[in-house]
Amino acid sequence: MPAATKHACPPWALAPQGDRCLILTFGETIDVAVGKRCAAAAWALRQANLLGVTDIVPAFTTLAVHYQPQVADRGNSLSRLASEIEQVLASELADQTTATHGKQVDIPVCYGAEYGPDLADVAAHTGLSTDEVIRLHSAEPCYVFMLGFAPGAPYLGVHDVRLDIGRRPTPRTRLPAGSVAIANRQTMIYPNASPGGWHIIGATPVTLFNPVENPPTLLSPGDMLRFIPVSAEEFLAIKGGQS
Repeated sequence: MPAATKHACPPWALAPQGDRCLILTFGETIDVAVGKRCAAAAWALRQANLLGVTDIVPAFTTLAVHYQPQVADRGNSLSRLASEIEQVLASELADQTTATHGKQVDIPVCYGAEYGPDLADVAAHTGLSTDEVIRLHSAEPCYVFMLGFAPGAPYLGVHDVRLDIGRRPTPRTRLPAGSVAIANRQTMIYPNASPGGWHIIGATPVTLFNPVENPPTLLSPGDMLRFIPVSAEEFLAIKGGQS
């Protein structure tokens, strides 16, 4: 297998992860600029349609390129695939402002009360009022870094430092579908009923994952998401309109 290789500009490192995956690393910390480069690299490599590649998965600071060795086996297949990846990235990511080709998405959220049982606790922890928490959470668009934990579940951020709060000390065993929760200056939206350890500050009536749709997920890495505060009445009207 090839040793990890690095480039000074644009910065990335490439290394094997087992015999069916290559990992590209673009940074060490969760940062929107790094996340955008991961998404841009994912788009460029999908467009390149490299032989043997079966999946391309961007995350916070890394990009996983999964491949089938038996398909890509053309001599030293791993080294050749790594070289092809390097060539694509050197060409497509030379511009630090490379577009990620993401879309803009508005997500309605009903904050507090039965939809956001942890809103008051978050306000108390941060020293803000509940209205200030809502304002900060919905003031700026969030970047979709990755999908994970559950099908279609987005990791969003990075929020204002005033919203910095750790996870709950004790996770809940079941959260309602659509729960909007924060931790570590990020937001998670739970597409389905599931366990979760983040602080629930609201809920959305929008469906984020539907396996019969194409694509099945509403959001993708590289998208920008804006939270739109709505009333309980508006929440129920939107939810009823989807059924």
